[in-house]
Amino acid sequence: MVAGSARQASLELFAICAPGLERLVAGELASLSLTPLATDPGGVSFRGGIETVWRANLWLRTASRVVVRLGSFRARALGELERRARTMPWDPFIPPGSAVRVRVTAHKSRLYHTGAIAERVAGAIADRIAGVTVSATAPHDAAEADDASHALVIVRVAHDNCLISADTSGELLHRRGYRLRTAKAPMRETLAAAMLLAGGWDAGAPLVDPFCGSGTIPIEAALIARRLPPGARRRFAFERWPGFSAPRWRRMVDAALRAAAPAAPAAIHGSDRDAGAIAAARDNADRADVAHDIAFAQQPLASVTLPDTAGWIVTNPPYGVRVGDRENVRDLYAQLGGLLTTTARDWRAVVMLADRALGREAGVAFRRLLRTTNGGIPVEVAARP
Repeated sequence: MVAGSARQASLELFAICAPGLERLVAGELASLSLTPLATDPGGVSFRGGIETVWRANLWLRTASRVVVRLGSFRARALGELERRARTMPWDPFIPPGSAVRVRVTAHKSRLYHTGAIAERVAGAIADRIAGVTVSATAPHDAAEADDASHALVIVRVAHDNCLISADTSGELLHRRGYRLRTAKAPMRETLAAAMLLAGGWDAGAPLVDPFCGSGTIPIEAALIARRLPPGARRRFAFERWPGFSAPRWRRMVDAALRAAAPAAPAAIHGSDRDAGAIAAARDNADRADVAHDIAFAQQPLASVTLPDTAGWIVTNPPYGVRVGDRENVRDLYAQLGGLLTTTARDWRAVVMLADRALGREAGVAFRRLLRTTNGGIPVEVAARP
């Protein structure tokens, strides 16, 4: 565990997520018996001790990162900023001799130069923690390419108020550790989980993804169906904190794995016309330890067969933006609509849509569940009731 005063402290925590997923994160926290305190654009706040930090990172499927909010204060000059930053409780969260990145955003404040802000906060950390090396990181670059070997400090300045947080996760939480191979236009694991949770998928019913790519939706479905923690096979930033207890963390992980179901209760199918995508999907499922729960097949949409028992089609069809041309994509949506209105007319469907016009090609009345982005493209998750 974390040493010192933070050992038993109730920490102010914030689960960061992609815009549009806040309600799902709040629901996940509640399912973990962690009370969501406030839902803000881009995340949900909650409180708890160090084992709450561990549990949130281990179990949250739709969050991108969990941070500890170290403190907030008003600052309108760099000297004031640095003085106040020195008072933050750095010691429990940054080990001596570590490499630290400071990521800064500034909005509508006297302090607007993010490089200067990062330099002053870096100086405050170096004054308190022996032997650290501190560097600044551009916020947009780091969102995609976090260096897990560095501790991350996040500074947000808005309207002269400065909020300083310490990252607990390391790599973004969508990096479960199983997806080493990808197909074209892969979706994040957190978004695949969001589709399943937002749609209300019943893990006891069959699930089919006819555009499975590298298998993300079927794999996330299998993890949910078996109650397997998504973070069980990766490392986290908190494991490098001073006083971290590896045996206690290992006991938490092992208990979660022992409580998991040995197999998914219903059939899960993934198919794609691309042979390389299916090969990647099988490899990824094997790494996630759910290969025996999913039947993958290389086949086009027109050849998809469904289980006899009605279930769910959950899928992320091509958008006509990055993969394939527009005309071919329209044909695919028409084929999907044909499946949904004939063989799968009694099935529930959850689909990722980047273009409502393409959704209309399916001839199905989709109801929007949420709006977010996928790879920088605005999308909505929509369902056929």
